[in-house]
Amino acid sequence: MRKKIIAGNWKMNMLPNEAIEMIQQLTDYVKDTENEVVLCVPYTDLFYALLTAQGTNIKIGAQNMHYEEKGAYTGEVSPKMLKSIGVEYVIIGHSERRQYFAETDETVNKKVKAAFANDLKPIVCVGETLEQREAGNAFDIITSQTEKALDGLSPEQAENTIIAYEPIWAIGTGKTATSEDANEACKKIREKISEIYGQNVANRVIIQYGGSMKPENAKELLQMSDIDGGLIGGASLKAETFEKIVNYNK
Repeated sequence: MRKKIIAGNWKMNMLPNEAIEMIQQLTDYVKDTENEVVLCVPYTDLFYALLTAQGTNIKIGAQNMHYEEKGAYTGEVSPKMLKSIGVEYVIIGHSERRQYFAETDETVNKKVKAAFANDLKPIVCVGETLEQREAGNAFDIITSQTEKALDGLSPEQAENTIIAYEPIWAIGTGKTATSEDANEACKKIREKISEIYGQNVANRVIIQYGGSMKPENAKELLQMSDIDGGLIGGASLKAETFEKIVNYNK
């Protein structure tokens, strides 16, 4: 059975003192969970978050990285830099990165390979716009993004890539795909992985849902057959809210 991974994406929120306070509050709430707990925090919070989370079951991730290990890339942070301070996870290809910062399927693939080269666990985001969904192209879009993200990976690497299905029209809008629709999309992603790498690999891949998951709908979503966790935005900014998602099965 696949382990549930519940990851918070703080986006551009939380000063270091706020991050410390939030993690301290969250620690007691989630100490007995059987689910993996991850917080993906801004770069300026990483060091403080890692120190505060030491000795707890909370893992720390970054929200982005460059695919090169070093070089003349002003303002960028490399995978080697993240690994050197103890970061475990990194979000790659979030729709906001694709929309606002020219992230492409090609750069996503380069970053996934760089993550594995530096022993980081990639959380790769895929998702369709409302227009693409209404045109009936949703499954083509998300399976194509998945295939391109995994291009050139070994079966073992593919198996250890976390895919986060985030319908763009549901991010931060309060709208949520029905549990059946979300599960169907995750199932299509798993089928695409099976086509490339075989069913055994596909059965082991963690596929999260990340479209306005909150305490009110978490249990229904996370009980679906092909949803293995969540990538949580706004609901991850308060310990009391996030822990209800983490502890959905209690």
